[in-house]
Amino acid sequence: MDRSVRKIEHIQHALTTNEYGFNAFDEVSFVPNSLPGVSLNSVSLQCDLGDFRLSSPIIINAMTGGAEATTEVNRKLAVIARERGLAMAVGSQMAALRDPSVQESYRVVRKEHPRGIVFANVGAEATVDEAKAAVEMMEADGLQIHLNVMQELLMPEGDRDFHGYLDHIRAISDQLEVPVMIKEVGFGMARNTLLELMQAGVAMIDVGGRGGTNFAKVENMRRTLPLTMFEEWGFTTVESLLEASCVRASSAPILATGGIRHGLDAAKAMALGASAVGIAGAMLRCVQTQSIEECLATVDNWHYQLQVAMTALGTVQLNQLQEQPLLITGKTAERARLRGISLEEWAQKK
Repeated sequence: MDRSVRKIEHIQHALTTNEYGFNAFDEVSFVPNSLPGVSLNSVSLQCDLGDFRLSSPIIINAMTGGAEATTEVNRKLAVIARERGLAMAVGSQMAALRDPSVQESYRVVRKEHPRGIVFANVGAEATVDEAKAAVEMMEADGLQIHLNVMQELLMPEGDRDFHGYLDHIRAISDQLEVPVMIKEVGFGMARNTLLELMQAGVAMIDVGGRGGTNFAKVENMRRTLPLTMFEEWGFTTVESLLEASCVRASSAPILATGGIRHGLDAAKAMALGASAVGIAGAMLRCVQTQSIEECLATVDNWHYQLQVAMTALGTVQLNQLQEQPLLITGKTAERARLRGISLEEWAQKK
């Protein structure tokens, strides 16, 4: 199938498979503070993600590109990023590396967001030269390398050979002049994967957990014989953040993507150790169904929700959220204990 047709199908199916109901963030709750001693006006949303100083912890994460019809989607996303000072990542540029005629669907982001933080994006099969070309195409500040093994296996025309991924990641991290972020696309990460990536020298990791756009479902919608038994594959974003907490000694900054529905989810993700949060599916739905002004109001509301949570907890800096005790219950707690994670330590922070 033509890559541009595939890109359009991905957008269409992603809009029908986003999961906005119950997710693992609903099994995480804060301990209330009736005497917070701070004002909402004193709360700052500035944060650091590796070498990047961000005015907001919300990043518009990788979604699309690679077809003429996706140019307008990326343009709108870039306008929102520019107007609200958000960092942004584009979708996989492998299509544009192989077909220069679709490069504009990516380059439009830099045109609309000329002074913002922008991440280029390639697959883990990319060579160093391809990674450099992707960065150059976007005049990018950083590079995402996405990992999507289960999606590829379910994709009718997807890859079936995953040899050499870690070697590619190591070589690209060593030779690129911009920071490299490794990004899962919705299946989460276990601590052994996180540790291997950290030892390979990557600058940042997006754990990309289950809970948002379900790319197993997306690909099953494109299959003649769906493999529906794989639609719950992997770790949720919460589980992935708990896994990351076990390898903090040699940690790279963590981005939490997958199932962030509102500002309170963002606060929980950062309390679980994330330096920032990525939102993709909700942003895609926004630009496809609402005006730019309505999308900007949505981002403003997410920021306000986060500020409300921080004020109620007595925190004025985002990194102070990591000092807050968390109650983790339900299926998430059961699975975490099987992984040897002490939830009592999370609940009894002082």
